[in-house]
Amino acid sequence: MVFDDDALIAALDDDTAVLRATAAPAAADLQAMLQLCASGKLRCSETTHRPGAATVAAVAAVLADGDFYAGEPIAAFAWPLLLQAGGLAELAGGKLRLTARGRTALGRPAAETIKHLWRRWVSGGLIDELTRIEEIKGQRSKNVLTAVKPRRQHVAAALALCEPGGWVRIDDLFAQMRRQGLDPVIARSGRALWKLYLVDHEYGSLGYAGYGDWPILQGRYTLAVVFEYAATLGLVDVAYVEPDGARDDYHGNWGADSLDRLSRYDGLRAVRLNPLGAYVLGLSKAFESPEPAVEQMLKVLPNFDVVATGTLRPADRLTLDAYATRTSDRVWTLSARSLRQALSSGENLARLRTFLGERCGHDLPATVTTLFADVERRARQVRDHGLVRLVEAEDAAIAALIAGDRKAGPLCRSLGDRYLYVAPEDEAAFRRAALALGYVV
Repeated sequence: MVFDDDALIAALDDDTAVLRATAAPAAADLQAMLQLCASGKLRCSETTHRPGAATVAAVAAVLADGDFYAGEPIAAFAWPLLLQAGGLAELAGGKLRLTARGRTALGRPAAETIKHLWRRWVSGGLIDELTRIEEIKGQRSKNVLTAVKPRRQHVAAALALCEPGGWVRIDDLFAQMRRQGLDPVIARSGRALWKLYLVDHEYGSLGYAGYGDWPILQGRYTLAVVFEYAATLGLVDVAYVEPDGARDDYHGNWGADSLDRLSRYDGLRAVRLNPLGAYVLGLSKAFESPEPAVEQMLKVLPNFDVVATGTLRPADRLTLDAYATRTSDRVWTLSARSLRQALSSGENLARLRTFLGERCGHDLPATVTTLFADVERRARQVRDHGLVRLVEAEDAAIAALIAGDRKAGPLCRSLGDRYLYVAPEDEAAFRRAALALGYVV
């Protein structure tokens, strides 16, 4: 059954339920996450790729609408993993840094990037979402869990069956998945199911009749994927309550009635596939993102100060941090040094000009435009041409002979009297040409 807002509130019969739209905040959060990566403020385990506590806190602090629950990371945990799975960020020395794709994403429509992130997560997410349901023990036992990709595909297919714009209660979603055969089977076999348990590995084994029912395993896995990844990316709006006491479907298991909840996702009561989700899941061919009104909350002064005249979004503060030095809570100072540092980190001044122009409501002072022009001019004076292979000849005559050869010459460049350098893509051909001349490199 599909509900509108009023009907859903009546159906839930819980005045603590929160109805939350996710698409617009997800677009803002994406920009904030990319800026956080560019600033080098995010760290993840190089073994598990999971974010540490400090990174989760840093992400939570800049989420447009905050995380779904205070002190219970869901979106703040998911974003670093999504960026890695989508190839927008990579680990270097434990820190997340933007890839070339990630820097390109800073200037692309958010919907396109979110579509890419969802598809990459479904096909190759970095963790098994079931591991986020810590009360289900025994997951690390050998040959217990099924492959993750087919499970995610079943959940994605179930979301694609939802009617865009209408609320679907979670238990109704579960029922529809079972009717359609969209079963994200967790245990490899009945024997493997005995190794999974709640509370006690013997008495609480999920292999007992009724202990490992659909809502316990497939249902909780579905909740984790939908709440932590689909909702974080803005594909579904969510209606939720506090997780403690939200579901009692596990109380029949031995010893489990003492648990306040089975997972942090137990509070999810209903979802609504929104226009962004319909586009990402292939139900609509295009997505027209409503252009949010950009509030003119900045003033750029001739002394290079950028002053916030109102409350800035977290993503805007991160953008200013990338190009300028923060000198107080509301003031950033532009300088040749701060701009050069931004350029060396992969930023570009065209994006800063656009950013300031949209938020200032006045022309940039001449001193600032002159500063930009000077920094850009100096940046063009030195160029990085990438890595090369350096070849040393015994004397200048041999170097000149190779450089003047009809085949070897176009593949190398002279560097001083006895040195030649070769681009990586020309190395194999250069070696063959030098060998034809009698020289083994």
